[in-house]
Amino acid sequence: MIFKTISSRVVITTTFLFFAFVVFAQSPATNAAAIKRKWVNISYANLSSAQKLDIYLPDQGDGPFPVIISIHGGAFLGGDKADGQLNPMLEGLNHGYAVVSINYRLSGEALFPKNINDVKAAIRWIKANAGNYQMNSSKLAVWGGSAGGNLSALAGTSSDVKELEDLSLGNPHQSSRIQAVVDWYGPTNFLLMDEQLIASGNGNPDHSESNSPESKLMGQKITEIPAKVLMANPETYISKDDPPFLIEHGTKDQLVPTQQSVNFAAKLTPVLGKEKVSIHLLEGARHGGPQFETKENLERVFRFLDAVLK
Repeated sequence: MIFKTISSRVVITTTFLFFAFVVFAQSPATNAAAIKRKWVNISYANLSSAQKLDIYLPDQGDGPFPVIISIHGGAFLGGDKADGQLNPMLEGLNHGYAVVSINYRLSGEALFPKNINDVKAAIRWIKANAGNYQMNSSKLAVWGGSAGGNLSALAGTSSDVKELEDLSLGNPHQSSRIQAVVDWYGPTNFLLMDEQLIASGNGNPDHSESNSPESKLMGQKITEIPAKVLMANPETYISKDDPPFLIEHGTKDQLVPTQQSVNFAAKLTPVLGKEKVSIHLLEGARHGGPQFETKENLERVFRFLDAVLK
């Protein structure tokens, strides 16, 4: 069977992606009509039509506002900056944050590292143009789920890694360093995902197949290119000057093994220190879902962000 992503930017044909499709297709378009101050579909680079972002500001206040950069998920080949995945980030408007939601090139258009190249280009654009939109260029957090969690984590650990930058996309004199990361159930070590799913019994271990999202992203079956796969792993670049991390993951995740986040936090903590790494496992939660968007959990996220950015 053939399924189309909610953004219609790519067609998914693998059986594996059925569950991912269901998770993200059930996420409706964001209702941003009531937001008074917004700018949409701004180009942060000019190589692809995917390189666009939307800016939302709180209804009141002159700023400059600290910034939440929303990075959507969708198995690296679907999703959109204006779909329902943005809703929890938009709660930041009620907490005094600007919210910038970005698109990036998906795997149907360009292979890794083009997606993280785009994320970093968007960060540089935001810094270069922050003054025009009442944003604080020195107070930036990235926040994403699933594939967006991977890209958020990767942006957090690889700010000085030249191999993941494409400065030709614009604003080369700006840094892509950010000040905080919220990683919701993002994959990190692709090569361990099947082993971990087997151990947990929570899902179908098919990430290492040639038609998996990870293999499509990397352009080849991931087990055949382990060195390249390491480049997409945020753990590869951990250093003591990385920003604080909040990592959240459901204990019954059927797509991205919970152990991915547990291992990632365990590798971050001895380098960054316990005070800069928080991990919260949501008991019984699967791959995303309402447990992540409860008032209690969002308050946890904003306490973390406030402590770092305010």
